[in-house]
Amino acid sequence: MRIRLLLCLLSLNLAIAGEPARLQFTRIGPTRIGLFLANIDGSNERALLPADSLDYTPSFSTNGKWIVFTSERGGSADIYRVHPDGSGLERLTDDPAFDDQGALSPDGSTLAFVSTREGGFANLWLQDLSSPSRHARPVAKTNAGSFRPSWSPDGKWIAFTSDRDTTRARWDGGWELIQSTALYIVRADGSSLRRLTEPGGYAGSPRWSPDGRRIVFYRSTPQDVYPGRFGRNRPAVSQIVSMNVESGTVHEYTSGPGLKVAPQWLPGGEVGFLEKFGDAKGLVFVSGKTGVPGVMRNPSWSPDGKTVVYQKTIDAPAPEMLPAFSSDSGFSLYRTGNFPAWSPAGDRFVVTVGSDLQMFDARGGSGRTIYSGGKNGQITFPAWSPDGKEVAFGFGSYFTGHAKPAAIEIIHPDGSGRRTLTEGPGNAGFPSWSPDGKRIVFRVAGPEQGLRILNLADGKVVTLTSEYDNFPAWSPKGDLIEFTSFRDGDFEIYSIKPDGSGVQRLTHTRGNDAHGIWSPDGEWIVFSSSRKGWKDEALVSDHGPQPYGELFAMRADGSGVRQLTDNQWEDALPAFQPKPK
Repeated sequence: MRIRLLLCLLSLNLAIAGEPARLQFTRIGPTRIGLFLANIDGSNERALLPADSLDYTPSFSTNGKWIVFTSERGGSADIYRVHPDGSGLERLTDDPAFDDQGALSPDGSTLAFVSTREGGFANLWLQDLSSPSRHARPVAKTNAGSFRPSWSPDGKWIAFTSDRDTTRARWDGGWELIQSTALYIVRADGSSLRRLTEPGGYAGSPRWSPDGRRIVFYRSTPQDVYPGRFGRNRPAVSQIVSMNVESGTVHEYTSGPGLKVAPQWLPGGEVGFLEKFGDAKGLVFVSGKTGVPGVMRNPSWSPDGKTVVYQKTIDAPAPEMLPAFSSDSGFSLYRTGNFPAWSPAGDRFVVTVGSDLQMFDARGGSGRTIYSGGKNGQITFPAWSPDGKEVAFGFGSYFTGHAKPAAIEIIHPDGSGRRTLTEGPGNAGFPSWSPDGKRIVFRVAGPEQGLRILNLADGKVVTLTSEYDNFPAWSPKGDLIEFTSFRDGDFEIYSIKPDGSGVQRLTHTRGNDAHGIWSPDGEWIVFSSSRKGWKDEALVSDHGPQPYGELFAMRADGSGVRQLTDNQWEDALPAFQPKPK
């Protein structure tokens, strides 16, 4: 197995000129997240650690001496712990997989956490902190997601949520996928797995009562879950409830609108939780008292109930290129703005910033706007001509359905010579040039659908496909066009010859496979996929309930699939940087 892996890595490196390929991509996620402590009433807020990385999902230990949290300060997401005064920082896990949602056992000897080790799906793992080897093992493993582990007070049981018994549903038959989770318990040795709630809707973020008899969690029905992003859907509604583990009886503490998450029992029988949205967003208690106000995530109260730790996104301008962790040595990854596209010479790239198309130098610095769409539409998927003299892009309405028109436009890199290439009521977008620069393939939707090829010499457009197809990309070799299609009831990646023959399905996994691009030599396709499912409860995320996209690479025929990123963010829209000449 190791020899096979080594050969695959070697072939990948050889295919990209003997050195790691430089790859940019768009990430839907923050640049910095900091951890903060405050008194229960919201006073005396202070930073736990310098907020210069991505630190999140904090939790107090049972004795209050440690705060366990996730950090990407070392590259991949790993579990750390630190004293509440910021001293004694210690790294507990060190694995290229995604490790998150850590919780120390009551005696502090074992760490329960969520990890994508051994298969890429988010599963529960236990790590022995009392031995020098710190051996880790999976618990109740499955090819689905398990989240938010919580220890019983006696350390014998772990409560958690999972989407293992549910079916992924598509919102309105489209791109967005809706998650459903149920509440489970399992013994620390992996035995006696039991589901406590019925599938459908949400059961989330369980915490045990001090006597170990009840579990408090948030609950939402299928009708109350918000299905999408971009502000076009109503907010989700959830309530704080508890369940008797033995009898199954449920007590509801809250009612009415509002997305309520992260409940926890506090001394004296009080229950605190987080109200995510609305005028009263912040920390709230079932008694009606309020705590720390404002936008925050993942609160955890100290055992004495006097202090709370939570995470907050730190406002910071996104740099032109920010190094990102790659799980494959064949690729050097950099996150950047939306829809990155490199010039053929590798000396410049363009991204979209709002409704503007901006140009950046490969060495960094400030970008300059070469075209501003204003309030007339969005700019998407810019693509350089093979000679580097023009940039094609889509302009119009793209994220509110296909009823509104959009067109393919073209502009010189200095901002001059803008002209429209397509016309009519359809929604045209996502252009890609043929290697000889004579044709552009693009997508249409609305009155018509499918892929079209535009001949730039005479302006004639021919139909390539008539299915629900999108994201076309012309191979640098000129022999194939890869694209994403829903023709078989799932978003998968296909290839087709420019004459419309030889359609071949390249991916065969459940979920969304999309946003494919070719490597400069035409041997590899890098794409985004949700095949590994969710890595957390969707309702605690700020970025929508679809599974988080990861970057993958595969050969032109669909073989040799390799995962490049593994995190809780949505990574998509990759772009290779040609080696500067």
